[in-house]
Amino acid sequence: MEHPSATVDDYLQAIFSLEGEGETVISARLARRMRVTPPTAWATVRRMERDGFVQLDERKVVHLTEKGRAQAEDIVRRHRLAERFLCDVMGLGWAEAHSEAHIFEHAITPRLEAKIFALAGNPTHCPHGSPIPGTGGKLDDDLVTLGSLKVGDQATVQFISEELEEDMDLLRYLERGKMMPGGAIRVVELAPSTGIIVVERDGANVPLGLAVAAKIRVRRRRDAKASSSV
Repeated sequence: MEHPSATVDDYLQAIFSLEGEGETVISARLARRMRVTPPTAWATVRRMERDGFVQLDERKVVHLTEKGRAQAEDIVRRHRLAERFLCDVMGLGWAEAHSEAHIFEHAITPRLEAKIFALAGNPTHCPHGSPIPGTGGKLDDDLVTLGSLKVGDQATVQFISEELEEDMDLLRYLERGKMMPGGAIRVVELAPSTGIIVVERDGANVPLGLAVAAKIRVRRRRDAKASSSV
């Protein structure tokens, strides 16, 4: 398989994750995800179109081609598997694992990938809940955003958007607050006027911006009474 540049790899990962989260991929959204200017993102997209990785429709929406999807699935699978291995086997924290995975993923050969997959326990999702391509993992349809919950609602965290992973300070904050997949939470305060939602996790309150809460998906606990504690 042809190996594109690191920049193209990063864009392919971003496009793949945006599509996986149900987002319409346009260059402006890519610019925000990649933290570059819109002209820079547009120029990169046009180069990727020239090289056959993406195609643009009449609305300038970016779509992966067959070639682009194969490349994207390959790099995303190695990245998410690397995160799982670095967290579960090597004992790194979320933020460190995400940062190191960007380096480690490029050194993973198919043979090494199979070994890492076995050592990590044949995972289907990365530590943040994103499905690992080729494993059968997926985001369940019954998940809702944390920001859509009401005071008293209880839920289990299932997924942290890869957009949030790009902010290392935020990732460390979420890790300290144990806002991880599998974590049980309860909404204790909601203040739309200030853009804040406060959730209880393991007896501690974790304030979050509503923009962040919109990028966290949870499974609502319908069997739990709103007045009970987590």
